[in-house]
Amino acid sequence: MKSKAKAMGGSQSSSVASSHEDCLRVQAAGSSASFSLQREFDLPLLILEEIFLNLPPNQVVRACRLVSHQWKEVVDSESLWKERCRREGFHLRDTYKKPKDWKLFYFLCKQRRNLLKNPRGENKMRNWKILENGGDRWKVEGLLVPHQNEKVQKNFVTSYGMCRKEQLIDLEKEGYNASFMDHFQPDIKISDWYAPRWDCGSQYEICVELLNHSKGIVKTFAPDTITFEQWNDQNWNQLTHVFQNYGPGVRCIRFTHGGRDTQFWAGWYGIRVTDSSIEICPAADT
Repeated sequence: MKSKAKAMGGSQSSSVASSHEDCLRVQAAGSSASFSLQREFDLPLLILEEIFLNLPPNQVVRACRLVSHQWKEVVDSESLWKERCRREGFHLRDTYKKPKDWKLFYFLCKQRRNLLKNPRGENKMRNWKILENGGDRWKVEGLLVPHQNEKVQKNFVTSYGMCRKEQLIDLEKEGYNASFMDHFQPDIKISDWYAPRWDCGSQYEICVELLNHSKGIVKTFAPDTITFEQWNDQNWNQLTHVFQNYGPGVRCIRFTHGGRDTQFWAGWYGIRVTDSSIEICPAADT
Protein backbone atom coordinates (compact mmCIF):
# COMPACT_ATOMS: atom_id res chain seq x y z
CA MET A 1 0.00 0.00 0.00
CA LYS A 2 2.81 2.39 0.90
CA SER A 3 4.53 1.54 -2.32
CA LYS A 4 1.33 2.18 -4.24
CA ALA A 5 0.72 5.47 -2.37
CA LYS A 6 4.28 6.56 -3.05
CA ALA A 7 3.85 5.74 -6.68
CA MET A 8 0.61 7.70 -6.78
CA GLY A 9 2.27 10.65 -5.06
CA GLY A 10 5.09 10.54 -7.53
CA SER A 11 2.66 10.36 -10.33
CA GLN A 12 0.79 13.41 -9.02
CA SER A 13 4.02 15.39 -8.59
CA SER A 14 5.03 14.47 -12.07
CA SER A 15 1.59 15.45 -13.34
CA VAL A 16 1.73 18.86 -11.61
CA ALA A 17 5.22 19.51 -12.98
CA SER A 18 4.08 18.45 -16.41
CA SER A 19 1.05 20.73 -16.18
CA HIS A 20 3.28 23.63 -15.11
CA GLU A 21 5.56 23.05 -18.07
CA ASP A 22 2.50 22.86 -20.35
CA CYS A 23 1.31 26.19 -19.01
CA LEU A 24 4.66 27.78 -19.70
CA ARG A 25 4.61 26.38 -23.22
CA VAL A 26 1.05 27.68 -23.73
CA GLN A 27 2.02 31.12 -22.44
CA ALA A 28 5.04 31.19 -24.72
CA ALA A 29 2.91 30.04 -27.62
CA GLY A 30 0.29 32.64 -26.72
CA SER A 31 2.86 35.42 -26.78
CA SER A 32 4.08 34.24 -30.12
CA ALA A 33 0.52 33.97 -31.41
CA SER A 34 -0.20 37.47 -30.11
CA PHE A 35 2.65 38.92 -32.17
CA SER A 36 1.46 36.88 -35.13
CA LEU A 37 -2.13 38.03 -34.64
CA GLN A 38 -1.01 41.63 -34.34
CA ARG A 39 0.66 41.30 -37.72
CA GLU A 40 -2.58 39.85 -39.08
CA PHE A 41 -4.42 42.98 -37.92
CA ASP A 42 -2.36 45.07 -40.32
CA LEU A 43 -4.59 44.32 -43.30
CA PRO A 44 -5.00 46.63 -46.30
CA LEU A 45 -7.59 49.30 -45.47
CA LEU A 46 -9.90 48.40 -48.36
CA ILE A 47 -10.03 44.77 -47.23
CA LEU A 48 -10.75 45.82 -43.65
CA GLU A 49 -13.50 48.15 -44.82
CA GLU A 50 -15.13 45.40 -46.89
CA ILE A 51 -15.03 43.04 -43.89
CA PHE A 52 -16.65 45.66 -41.66
CA LEU A 53 -19.34 46.33 -44.28
CA ASN A 54 -20.41 42.70 -43.96
CA LEU A 55 -20.59 42.68 -40.15
CA PRO A 56 -23.47 43.91 -37.95
CA PRO A 57 -22.96 47.68 -37.43
CA ASN A 58 -23.20 47.51 -33.62
CA GLN A 59 -20.49 44.82 -33.56
CA VAL A 60 -18.26 46.99 -35.73
CA VAL A 61 -18.51 49.92 -33.31
CA ARG A 62 -18.46 48.05 -30.00
CA ALA A 63 -15.89 45.34 -30.76
CA CYS A 64 -13.90 45.87 -33.94
CA ARG A 65 -13.11 49.49 -33.11
CA LEU A 66 -11.23 48.39 -29.96
CA VAL A 67 -8.89 45.89 -31.62
CA SER A 68 -6.16 48.20 -32.89
CA HIS A 69 -5.40 51.74 -33.93
CA GLN A 70 -5.73 50.75 -37.59
CA TRP A 71 -9.15 49.14 -37.06
CA LYS A 72 -10.35 52.20 -35.11
CA GLU A 73 -9.23 54.42 -37.96
CA VAL A 74 -11.27 52.42 -40.47
CA VAL A 75 -14.34 52.19 -38.21
CA ASP A 76 -14.32 55.97 -37.71
CA SER A 77 -13.76 56.76 -41.39
CA GLU A 78 -16.35 58.65 -43.42
CA SER A 79 -15.99 56.29 -46.38
CA LEU A 80 -17.12 53.21 -44.37
CA TRP A 81 -20.42 54.71 -43.23
CA LYS A 82 -21.05 56.56 -46.47
CA GLU A 83 -20.75 53.25 -48.34
CA ARG A 84 -22.93 51.50 -45.74
CA CYS A 85 -25.62 54.14 -46.29
CA ARG A 86 -25.40 53.62 -50.05
CA ARG A 87 -25.72 49.83 -49.79
CA GLU A 88 -28.66 49.98 -47.40
CA GLY A 89 -30.51 52.70 -49.30
CA PHE A 90 -30.17 55.58 -46.82
CA HIS A 91 -30.05 58.49 -49.26
CA LEU A 92 -29.86 62.23 -48.71
CA ARG A 93 -33.03 64.05 -49.72
CA ASP A 94 -30.95 67.12 -50.55
CA THR A 95 -27.61 66.16 -52.11
CA TYR A 96 -26.21 69.61 -51.31
CA LYS A 97 -26.59 69.02 -47.56
CA LYS A 98 -23.83 66.71 -46.36
CA PRO A 99 -23.91 65.07 -42.90
CA LYS A 100 -21.28 66.27 -40.45
CA ASP A 101 -20.99 62.72 -39.15
CA TRP A 102 -21.83 59.87 -41.58
CA LYS A 103 -21.74 57.28 -38.79
CA LEU A 104 -24.37 59.22 -36.83
CA PHE A 105 -26.38 59.73 -40.03
CA TYR A 106 -26.33 55.96 -40.66
CA PHE A 107 -27.48 54.96 -37.17
CA LEU A 108 -30.22 57.60 -37.07
CA CYS A 109 -31.51 56.38 -40.44
CA LYS A 110 -31.27 52.78 -39.25
CA GLN A 111 -33.28 53.48 -36.10
CA ARG A 112 -35.69 55.99 -37.64
CA ARG A 113 -39.33 55.12 -37.07
CA ASN A 114 -42.59 56.63 -35.90
CA LEU A 115 -42.47 56.82 -32.09
CA LEU A 116 -46.24 57.31 -31.80
CA LYS A 117 -48.25 54.13 -31.31
CA ASN A 118 -51.53 53.48 -33.14
CA PRO A 119 -51.35 56.72 -35.16
CA ARG A 120 -54.09 55.71 -37.63
CA GLY A 121 -56.76 54.37 -35.29
CA GLU A 122 -56.33 50.78 -36.39
CA ASN A 123 -56.55 49.73 -32.72
CA LYS A 124 -59.34 52.16 -31.88
CA MET A 125 -58.20 54.52 -29.08
CA ARG A 126 -55.45 52.26 -27.74
CA ASN A 127 -52.20 54.01 -26.63
CA TRP A 128 -53.90 57.43 -26.57
CA LYS A 129 -54.78 59.28 -23.38
CA ILE A 130 -58.11 61.09 -23.72
CA LEU A 131 -57.89 64.62 -22.29
CA GLU A 132 -61.26 65.91 -23.50
CA ASN A 133 -64.13 63.84 -24.86
CA GLY A 134 -66.81 66.43 -25.64
CA GLY A 135 -70.04 66.05 -27.56
CA ASP A 136 -70.53 62.47 -28.65
CA ARG A 137 -66.86 61.68 -27.88
CA TRP A 138 -63.98 60.55 -30.04
CA LYS A 139 -64.70 57.92 -32.65
CA VAL A 140 -62.70 55.93 -35.23
CA GLU A 141 -64.16 55.74 -38.74
CA GLY A 142 -63.19 54.91 -42.30
CA LEU A 143 -61.96 57.66 -44.60
CA LEU A 144 -64.34 60.06 -46.36
CA VAL A 145 -61.74 60.73 -49.05
CA PRO A 146 -58.58 58.70 -49.86
CA HIS A 147 -55.37 59.60 -48.03
CA GLN A 148 -52.10 60.27 -49.86
CA ASN A 149 -50.68 57.25 -48.04
CA GLU A 150 -52.56 54.17 -49.31
CA LYS A 151 -51.83 52.35 -46.04
CA VAL A 152 -54.05 54.80 -44.17
CA GLN A 153 -57.58 53.43 -44.06
CA LYS A 154 -58.95 54.88 -40.80
CA ASN A 155 -59.02 58.18 -38.94
CA PHE A 156 -60.02 59.59 -35.56
CA VAL A 157 -63.10 61.84 -35.63
CA THR A 158 -64.09 64.62 -33.22
CA SER A 159 -67.59 65.69 -32.20
CA TYR A 160 -69.43 68.95 -31.36
CA GLY A 161 -67.61 69.39 -28.03
CA MET A 162 -63.85 69.76 -27.75
CA CYS A 163 -62.01 66.44 -28.19
CA ARG A 164 -58.28 66.23 -27.36
CA LYS A 165 -55.93 63.26 -26.93
CA GLU A 166 -52.23 62.85 -26.24
CA GLN A 167 -49.26 60.48 -26.14
CA LEU A 168 -46.17 60.87 -23.99
CA ILE A 169 -42.98 59.46 -25.51
CA ASP A 170 -40.12 58.44 -23.19
CA LEU A 171 -37.02 58.81 -25.38
CA GLU A 172 -34.77 56.60 -23.26
CA LYS A 173 -37.27 53.74 -23.48
CA GLU A 174 -37.24 54.22 -27.25
CA GLY A 175 -33.44 53.83 -27.36
CA TYR A 176 -32.31 57.48 -27.27
CA ASN A 177 -30.38 57.90 -24.02
CA ALA A 178 -29.68 61.16 -22.21
CA SER A 179 -26.04 61.42 -23.30
CA PHE A 180 -26.98 60.95 -26.95
CA MET A 181 -29.79 63.51 -26.85
CA ASP A 182 -27.67 66.12 -25.07
CA HIS A 183 -24.53 65.68 -27.16
CA PHE A 184 -25.97 65.25 -30.66
CA GLN A 185 -29.40 66.93 -30.36
CA PRO A 186 -30.78 65.17 -33.45
CA ASP A 187 -33.66 66.77 -35.32
CA ILE A 188 -37.12 65.86 -34.01
CA LYS A 189 -39.67 65.86 -36.83
CA ILE A 190 -43.39 66.17 -36.13
CA SER A 191 -46.10 65.40 -38.69
CA ASP A 192 -49.89 65.28 -38.50
CA TRP A 193 -52.67 64.89 -41.06
CA TYR A 194 -56.07 66.53 -40.59
CA ALA A 195 -59.22 67.02 -42.68
CA PRO A 196 -62.68 68.57 -42.22
CA ARG A 197 -66.04 67.28 -43.41
CA TRP A 198 -67.27 69.13 -46.48
CA ASP A 199 -70.72 69.85 -45.02
CA CYS A 200 -69.72 71.14 -41.56
CA GLY A 201 -67.30 73.73 -40.24
CA SER A 202 -64.59 72.51 -37.85
CA GLN A 203 -61.44 73.42 -35.93
CA TYR A 204 -58.07 71.68 -35.56
CA GLU A 205 -55.46 72.16 -32.81
CA ILE A 206 -52.02 70.67 -32.10
CA CYS A 207 -49.40 71.17 -29.39
CA VAL A 208 -46.09 69.30 -29.18
CA GLU A 209 -43.75 69.80 -26.20
CA LEU A 210 -40.18 68.69 -25.58
CA LEU A 211 -39.88 67.89 -21.87
CA ASN A 212 -37.06 67.36 -19.38
CA HIS A 213 -36.83 64.50 -16.84
CA SER A 214 -39.32 66.18 -14.47
CA LYS A 215 -41.75 66.91 -17.35
CA GLY A 216 -40.79 70.58 -17.43
CA ILE A 217 -41.16 72.22 -20.86
CA VAL A 218 -37.96 72.78 -22.85
CA LYS A 219 -39.51 73.73 -26.22
CA THR A 220 -43.07 74.02 -27.53
CA PHE A 221 -44.69 73.94 -30.95
CA ALA A 222 -48.27 75.23 -30.75
CA PRO A 223 -49.53 76.95 -33.91
CA ASP A 224 -52.78 78.89 -34.04
CA THR A 225 -56.05 76.98 -34.27
CA ILE A 226 -56.96 76.15 -37.88
CA THR A 227 -60.62 76.73 -38.80
CA PHE A 228 -62.54 75.33 -41.79
CA GLU A 229 -65.77 76.82 -43.05
CA GLN A 230 -68.78 74.76 -44.12
CA TRP A 231 -68.80 73.51 -47.74
CA ASN A 232 -65.06 72.97 -47.98
CA ASP A 233 -63.18 70.44 -50.17
CA GLN A 234 -62.65 68.03 -47.18
CA ASN A 235 -59.16 67.16 -48.50
CA TRP A 236 -56.33 65.97 -46.25
CA ASN A 237 -53.78 68.54 -45.05
CA GLN A 238 -50.36 67.83 -43.56
CA LEU A 239 -48.73 69.87 -40.83
CA THR A 240 -45.00 69.40 -40.14
CA HIS A 241 -42.48 70.92 -37.75
CA VAL A 242 -38.82 70.16 -37.02
CA PHE A 243 -37.29 70.89 -33.61
CA GLN A 244 -33.60 71.84 -33.99
CA ASN A 245 -30.91 73.17 -31.64
CA TYR A 246 -33.24 72.73 -28.67
CA GLY A 247 -30.45 72.42 -26.11
CA PRO A 248 -29.69 69.72 -23.51
CA GLY A 249 -32.18 68.09 -21.19
CA VAL A 250 -34.83 66.71 -23.56
CA ARG A 251 -36.06 63.36 -22.22
CA CYS A 252 -39.71 63.11 -23.31
CA ILE A 253 -42.05 64.37 -26.03
CA ARG A 254 -45.72 65.12 -25.42
CA PHE A 255 -47.92 65.11 -28.52
CA THR A 256 -51.44 66.56 -28.15
CA HIS A 257 -54.04 67.25 -30.85
CA GLY A 258 -57.76 67.40 -31.49
CA GLY A 259 -60.61 69.75 -32.31
CA ARG A 260 -64.36 69.89 -32.80
CA ASP A 261 -67.08 70.89 -35.22
CA THR A 262 -68.22 74.54 -35.13
CA GLN A 263 -71.94 74.00 -35.74
CA PHE A 264 -72.76 71.78 -32.74
CA TRP A 265 -74.26 68.96 -34.78
CA ALA A 266 -74.90 65.71 -32.92
CA GLY A 267 -72.63 62.92 -34.12
CA TRP A 268 -69.17 63.14 -35.61
CA TYR A 269 -68.89 66.13 -37.92
CA GLY A 270 -65.70 67.59 -36.43
CA ILE A 271 -62.07 67.53 -37.57
CA ARG A 272 -60.51 64.21 -38.58
CA VAL A 273 -56.90 63.29 -37.73
CA THR A 274 -54.69 60.36 -38.71
CA ASP A 275 -51.16 59.16 -39.53
CA SER A 276 -49.56 61.35 -36.84
CA SER A 277 -45.82 60.87 -36.32
CA ILE A 278 -42.76 61.78 -34.27
CA GLU A 279 -39.37 60.83 -35.74
CA ILE A 280 -35.78 61.28 -34.55
CA CYS A 281 -33.93 62.24 -37.74
CA PRO A 282 -30.43 63.06 -38.99
CA ALA A 283 -30.15 66.82 -39.58
CA ALA A 284 -29.29 66.44 -43.28
CA ASP A 285 -32.45 64.42 -43.94
CA THR A 286 -35.23 66.65 -42.60
